[in-house]
Amino acid sequence: IAGLQEYYCNLCLENSKKINPYILHVLQEVDEDIKKGLEKRITLNIAGNNRLIPVERVTDEDFGILSQILETCPYINGLDVRYNVLSDAGAYYAANLLQTQRYLIYLNLMFKDIGPEGGELIAKALHKNTTLKYLRMTGDKIENKGGMFFASMLQINSSLEKLDLGDCDLGMQNVIAFATVLTQNQAIKGINLNRPILYGEQEESTVHLGHMLKENHWLVELHICKHGIKNCGMQKLCDALYVNRSLLDISCNKITRDGMEYLADVLKSNTTLEVLDLSFNRIENAGANCLSETLTLHNRSLKVLSVVSNNIEGEGLVALSQSVKTNPTLSNIYIWGNKFDEATCVAYSDLIQMGHLKPNNTDVEPYVVDGHVYLAEVSNGLKKHYYWTPTHRDANSPSSSADFAVVSVGPYF
Repeated sequence: IAGLQEYYCNLCLENSKKINPYILHVLQEVDEDIKKGLEKRITLNIAGNNRLIPVERVTDEDFGILSQILETCPYINGLDVRYNVLSDAGAYYAANLLQTQRYLIYLNLMFKDIGPEGGELIAKALHKNTTLKYLRMTGDKIENKGGMFFASMLQINSSLEKLDLGDCDLGMQNVIAFATVLTQNQAIKGINLNRPILYGEQEESTVHLGHMLKENHWLVELHICKHGIKNCGMQKLCDALYVNRSLLDISCNKITRDGMEYLADVLKSNTTLEVLDLSFNRIENAGANCLSETLTLHNRSLKVLSVVSNNIEGEGLVALSQSVKTNPTLSNIYIWGNKFDEATCVAYSDLIQMGHLKPNNTDVEPYVVDGHVYLAEVSNGLKKHYYWTPTHRDANSPSSSADFAVVSVGPYF
C-alpha cells in the first residue's frame, strides 16, 4: 500500500462512494507520522466533535470503507469515532472489525445512534476478541436488552480491562447482572455504569454493587453517577470499601452529611483510595468538616478530592483547605460551585501562593480587587472534557483529566 490516503481514495472509487474530506485529512496525518517513523501505537482520531479543524461527520458507509483500511493496518491500535452519525449498520462494521483486526486495543463509539441490536453485535464480537482493552459506548442507547449482552460477554471475555456504558439507558436488571458477573471477572479494572434508568427509592442497585465490591478485589475504577444514592446506600458502599478501590466516582447523587460520616470512617483505614469524586451532592459544612478531620489526622492515601457544588459554605471550605495544608498526599482539590466567603478566598489564595496547592491542581484562581481577594473558576477538574472537546488545549491534559492522570488503567485511559 503506497499510503493510507491513496488506499482510501481507491476504495471509494471502487465502491462508488463519496470521499469524506475529514477522513482524508486524518489519514494524511497518519501517513506523515509513518514517514517520520512514528508508526507505533497510532490512534486514529476521527471524532465528530473535533473543534480544531473542519469536520464532515462519518456515516455508516464511510465507516464501512474505513474498516476495510484498518483491517490491513497493524500499527493502528486505537480508533476514536465518537459523535458521528453511525447507526446499527455502523455497529455491524465495528463488530466485524473487532473480529478481524487483531491489533485494536482502544475503540471509542461514544454518542451514536447505536441501539440494542447494534449493542448485541458488538458484545458478541467480543466473545472471541482477545486484544481490545478499552471500549467506550457512552451515550449509545443500547438499553436493557443490549446491556444484558454486554454482561454475558464479560462472562466469556478475559482481556477487556475497561468498559464505559454510561448514559446507555441501562435498567436495574443490567446493574444486577453486571454486579453479579463482576464477582467472577478478574480482567475488568474499570467500569462506568453512570445514569441507569432506575425506578423506586429503595437503592437496590447500590445494595448489589456493594455485594460485588466485597467479592471483587481487582476493580480499580468505579463510576456510579446518577444512581440516586442516598445515605443508606452510601453506608452499603462504605461497608465494601474498607478493602480496596483506587478511584470512586459517586457524583450527582443524593448523599448528605450523614453519608460523609460513613465515608470518613472508611478513609481512616482504607489505604488504596486515591481519587474521590463527590461532586453535585449535598454534604454541606458538616460533611466537609467530617472529611477534613479524617484527611488531616488519619488518611494519607487520598490524592484527589472533588466537592464541586455541594452547598458548602466558608466554614467547611476553610476546614478542607487546612487538610490540604497538613496532608502531604492530598495534592488536588476542586471546590467550585460552593458558597465562597472572604475567608475561603484568602485560605485558597494562601494555599496556592505558599506552594501547598499547585494552580493546575484546583479549579479556582485567586485575584484581588480593591484589596479584597476573590476566586475565579478555571477549566481544571477530574473529567472536564468527558463529554466535549476544547478549542484551546489538549482534551486529555492532566489538569483537566486529573482522575485518569492519577489512576491510569492501561495506556489509553
